[in-house]
Amino acid sequence: MAEKVYAFEEVVKHKNKHDCWLIISGKVYDVTAFLEDHPGGDDILLESAGKDATSEFEDIGHSKDAQDQMKGFLIGDFDESTLPLDN
Repeated sequence: MAEKVYAFEEVVKHKNKHDCWLIISGKVYDVTAFLEDHPGGDDILLESAGKDATSEFEDIGHSKDAQDQMKGFLIGDFDESTLPLDN
């Protein structure tokens, strides 16, 4: 089954502690359930919620384990043609 593809207009709706999605490397992740468990705190994730957080994710230098853990939060692909230029 093909993964769902999300437009920016959908992702941007999910940017609070009760509903938190991130775009990382062209993929969309629902990290709502992980907010309380994130080692850096939920504020870091909430600051990047509803937008492309690829740079922030890569700048931190996440471990292989963290990258593997992300797979459990993957909900689909991101349609990069819908990303506003100012994001």
